[in-house]
Amino acid sequence: MTESRKKAKQHIEHMAGVFPAVKKSGEPYFRASLTYRRKHISLGSFPTPDMAHAAYREGNVILTDSTLTLNSYTASSPLSFEKWVILINFRDNGLYFGNPIYVGSRMFYYYLSPTDSLKFDPDDLFYYSSHKIMQRGGHYFVADYGMQVSIVSRYGIKPYAREGIDFRFINGDSTDFRRENLEILNIYRGVTREQKKGQYVYTVRIHVRGNYLVGRYADQTEAAIAYNKAIDVLRKNGFRKNFTPNYIEGLPPRRYVEIYTAIQISPRLYQCRP
Repeated sequence: MTESRKKAKQHIEHMAGVFPAVKKSGEPYFRASLTYRRKHISLGSFPTPDMAHAAYREGNVILTDSTLTLNSYTASSPLSFEKWVILINFRDNGLYFGNPIYVGSRMFYYYLSPTDSLKFDPDDLFYYSSHKIMQRGGHYFVADYGMQVSIVSRYGIKPYAREGIDFRFINGDSTDFRRENLEILNIYRGVTREQKKGQYVYTVRIHVRGNYLVGRYADQTEAAIAYNKAIDVLRKNGFRKNFTPNYIEGLPPRRYVEIYTAIQISPRLYQCRP
C-alpha cells in the first residue's frame, strides 16, 4: 500500500459514520450511516469521504436538535430533503419510514418536495409507508405489483376520472386526499353529471371521431347502461375500437336487460359507420 493510500485510509478511519465501498466498475464511493434509538439508519452514498461525513454530522444534528424543522432545510444541505423528512419524523414521532412522511395529529403528510406535500388519513399510513408516490403531468401514482397505479383509484375513483367533473375535493385543496374531502360525482365511464334548469341530469357521450351525444338521463345507472348500449351499436356497425363497458355492481341481470331494452340512445349512432 502506498503512503498516500495509507494516509487516505487513516483519514477515513477517523471519520465517524463513513464506510468505504466499491462499485462493480471498481470506482470507490462512501456510505454514511448512524444509529439512533437502536435504529441503524442509512444516510446515502457519496463520492467523497468528506461529503459522507458531512451527511453523518448533519443527520446527528437533525435527530438531536428539536429546533430544526423542515423549513430549516436548504439546497446546500449534505442530506436530501427526503432524508430530512424521514429523520425529523423519526425524531418527533418515533416512527421510521423509508418514504418522506411526517405524521400529524389527524393526518400525515407525504412530501414530494420542500414546497409540495399530499395529505392523507392515518388509515393510509401503512400503505404509503411502503409505496413511493411519483408524479407525472399533474397525476400521482405508485408502483404496485409491477404496474403504475393512480392513487385516486384507492378511493374508488376511476383512473380516467376528471377532477371537477367526475370527482371533486370538497375543501378545494387538490392535495388533500383524506376520504372526508373526496366526493365522487361520476363513477361510470362516459357519464357526466350536469345541472340543467336546477336539476341534475346524467349526460352520456362516447368518443367516435369526436364526442357523440348518446343521451341525457335522470338516473346514473340508466346512463351507464346507455353507454354500454352505444358500444354495442357501434361494434355492430363495424367499429373495432377497444371500448370499455361499464360494470354496474349489484344490479340483477334481469333488471339490467330490462333497462337495456327500454333505454333510448341517439338515432345518429345507429347510422354511424367506420
